[in-house]
Amino acid sequence: MKNQGSAKTLVIAEKPSVAQDIVRALTPVAGKFEKHDDHFENDQYVVTSAVGHLVEIAAPEEFDVKRGKWSFAHLPVLPPYFDLKPIDKTKSRLSAVVKQAKRKDVGQLINACDAGREGELIFRLIEQYAGGQKNGVYQSLGKPVRRLWLQSMTPAAIRDGFEHLKSDEQMQGLADAARSRSEADWMVGINGTRAMTAFNSRDGGFFLTTVGRVQTPTLSIVVEREEKIRAHKSRDYWEIHGSFLAEAGEYPGKWFDPNFKKPTGDDADAEQRADRVWSQREALAIAEAVQSKACSVKEESKPTTQASGLLYDLTSLQREANGRFGFSAKTTLQLAQSLYERHKALTYPRTDSRALPEDYLPTVKQTFEMLADSGMKHLAPHALTALNNGYIKPSKRVFDNSKVSDHFAIIPTLQAPSGLSDAEQKLYDLVVRRFLAVFFPSAEFMVTTRITSAVGHHFKTEGKVLVKPGWMAVYGKEAAEDVADAKEGDKGQSLVPVREGETVRAENVEPKALKTKPPARYSEATLLGAMEGAGKLVDDDELREAMQEKGLGTPATRAATIEGLLTEKYMLREGREMIPTAKAFQLMTLLRGLSVEELCKAELTGEWEYKLAQMEQGKLSRAAFMADIAAMTERMVKKAKEYDRDTIPGNYATLTTPCPNCGGVVKENYRRYSCVGKDGVGEGCGFSFGKSPAGRTFEPEEAEQLLRDKKIGPLEGFRSKAGWPFVAEIVIKFNEEDKNFKLEFDFGDDKKNEETGELVDFAGAESLGACPKCGNPVYEHGSNYVCSKTVPTEEQPTPSCDFKSGKIILQQPVAREQMSKLLETGKTDLLDKFVSMRTRRAFKAFLAWDKDAGKVNFEFEPRTSKFPPRKTVAGAPAKVAGAKKAAPAKKAAVKKAATPKAPRKTTPASGKQPSAALIAVIGEGLVSRPEVTKKLWDYIKANALQDSADKRKINADTKLQAVFGKPQVTMFEIAKLIGPHLS
Repeated sequence: MKNQGSAKTLVIAEKPSVAQDIVRALTPVAGKFEKHDDHFENDQYVVTSAVGHLVEIAAPEEFDVKRGKWSFAHLPVLPPYFDLKPIDKTKSRLSAVVKQAKRKDVGQLINACDAGREGELIFRLIEQYAGGQKNGVYQSLGKPVRRLWLQSMTPAAIRDGFEHLKSDEQMQGLADAARSRSEADWMVGINGTRAMTAFNSRDGGFFLTTVGRVQTPTLSIVVEREEKIRAHKSRDYWEIHGSFLAEAGEYPGKWFDPNFKKPTGDDADAEQRADRVWSQREALAIAEAVQSKACSVKEESKPTTQASGLLYDLTSLQREANGRFGFSAKTTLQLAQSLYERHKALTYPRTDSRALPEDYLPTVKQTFEMLADSGMKHLAPHALTALNNGYIKPSKRVFDNSKVSDHFAIIPTLQAPSGLSDAEQKLYDLVVRRFLAVFFPSAEFMVTTRITSAVGHHFKTEGKVLVKPGWMAVYGKEAAEDVADAKEGDKGQSLVPVREGETVRAENVEPKALKTKPPARYSEATLLGAMEGAGKLVDDDELREAMQEKGLGTPATRAATIEGLLTEKYMLREGREMIPTAKAFQLMTLLRGLSVEELCKAELTGEWEYKLAQMEQGKLSRAAFMADIAAMTERMVKKAKEYDRDTIPGNYATLTTPCPNCGGVVKENYRRYSCVGKDGVGEGCGFSFGKSPAGRTFEPEEAEQLLRDKKIGPLEGFRSKAGWPFVAEIVIKFNEEDKNFKLEFDFGDDKKNEETGELVDFAGAESLGACPKCGNPVYEHGSNYVCSKTVPTEEQPTPSCDFKSGKIILQQPVAREQMSKLLETGKTDLLDKFVSMRTRRAFKAFLAWDKDAGKVNFEFEPRTSKFPPRKTVAGAPAKVAGAKKAAPAKKAAVKKAATPKAPRKTTPASGKQPSAALIAVIGEGLVSRPEVTKKLWDYIKANALQDSADKRKINADTKLQAVFGKPQVTMFEIAKLIGPHLS
């Protein structure tokens, strides 16, 4: 462990907690470390850490294509090399690590990131970024690198790892595989998304269509299940249930066919069962034949055992928490992360292992001792039982190095938590109970199978009696009714005894009419299971082997994948069910129609895993793998680019509402709902409307409602050509020029009533409160909440007030109760579904009445630290890394909350010089783009330049015409037209 020369060795761990573990392990052999803001240091080592990924790959500027210019002309994007880009939220940490790496007294680096592909990638990208750019390309730092490979985090294991460091050459295969996976995901995801978006945007607008190697096969699993549900045709069947009288009492039984064999083959009827009869006549005949008959009984009893479940990895924990508590995968990960980072109560949660290292037995015993002495009354007695009875002993089921990957299973730490939230407590208890149970003996049952027979018919009864609860005692399961799989008339009951050779009588035998059910929709728990086990769906043996225990994504990314599908509106979460949307079906139809189905299948991941494993072993070059990825990408783009048919084959709907123009049949195709004439097969009258106006796909029910009512909305999820979200109503109106009906957006501009002179009648409407401007009642009107004096009414034809606030603001619905609260108290509750037009990120804010501005504005929560200050041994607050830098940001956030209107100062770095034409409108001085837009709108409104017939159009005067270059523009063009006037 000695260092060569006087140069120090920089150790870079993946997480701060690991850096601390390394420092504790090295202190006895390398000397005491001094703690600094971002690192630990002694005479020999500097130890610092990342916080997961600090750097991500990106296309170099000259090869990148910005959104809004996504067309086939710019595809495929196959950069000859990748740029590196710091991740915004961890820039300060990256700077701190790079600063240590560049120190002149640091002679070599040790990669102490997690033992796996992702850990290798995290370190390699940081090291390359620290090397800086030479001729525009990031180069290696050039200092020697060695690898610390840890499977266990005990001090002894860490010290042993430092004695057996791996060379950089030994790790080259893993490094190549890590980079290749990252770059391949980027190339397929970026090119696939842009190609499918370009294809779907051919008719105009911007229809964002995201695809990815993990995301799309996951969506395919959900869509295929929904297709089976929709295609399912319910069938009638019957079960025959009997009640049999013995000397000791009655017991139930269910008819079955002892000769039944489960059908096999592609055409097998999966709904066939041994206890189902498919004809009512046959079911009645069986019941009548057995009724009141004497029956013989055969019985077999045998003991059986059931072991506790394995320790949790992240996916199994997410599945259990979803099933028990309804927590989403994202929520479970956040809770587990909080218990790990903030409370130090659980081990690292982002793991795919369900075993512990073989040298971890002493730590486990210490953990049981902590739990037994913790004062947690619901857990401590079980820990004490295990200690007193010697339950904690070596077992391959629990301790197995071969089943420990980058991390081991999730278990409690030696620190008893306090101050947990209700949700955190539930998750902590779940982990601790499983940790305790896995060391307890198996539960023991006596299972009795009784066959009751009469006139050639057989009835089965099963009893399952819990003899010794074993591990089930940890969960309070002391009786048969607590046992999983217990149900009335089948399992779980303790049967009345029957003497050997006793004859019983069929007391009451009845057929029970039932219907077959379609497969259940995926919940988040079952979808996580499907993602984890996706490799089982792969036919090819080698690919299936490569995907073994990997599945789609990693435990750490599966929650984000599901949330991404929900965010992009490919799926909806209804209760616990995950339901694919029309947009999801449209994507699957597109990928199947273009013959790029590899994007839908888990085989793609299997193929990659197989090749990456070969690369790790030195059997496949990185260049060969990336050449295959480039060829696949080019083929995918080419198929989308060259597809020239009008529609794509698919399973399309026929609407029940007739065409508004000619009364013909309206049918769906890939892109549109179109009239096909009264016979349903002709050309039709020309009436049609797009399925995905502004990138939002109609559900069939929505299309039906739009056609029936001629309007729908307001709806969320539309996107402008530049990709920004907006909310609008949609109407179908008759167009005089085309002599046909057309689809139009209606932005809910209620001022149109002023222009038409149409009076608004609020009689009978319920007021939400008093207008903050004039004190008159505020009502719902169209897509806004308005003062009664803001619109023309019979009492006041000419409006005298201008108070108005949208019912949906930045995609956040504002409920009546919230508007009432604002009018009464000046502020709503904290609302959490606003989506920024600039960043497209969700944010939380209050809506508050801004008296100075005379309108409703945002008010933000003061930012406070997520965690309480860390205490030192002496009890004083410890120094927090970067605290000095963070303080001004907090002050700024508080200041912003108090005065949300304050504009950002324009500096020489952020400001731009306007052209002479623009100066004539907005005045001189450096300006930012947002300032230009605001000043232009002030000018437009002051000079009443909005078109009276359509407020979205601007009639340019002489000054504006010099800026816009034409006499009339739409509001959506302004941002594009002012660009050339700023330098």
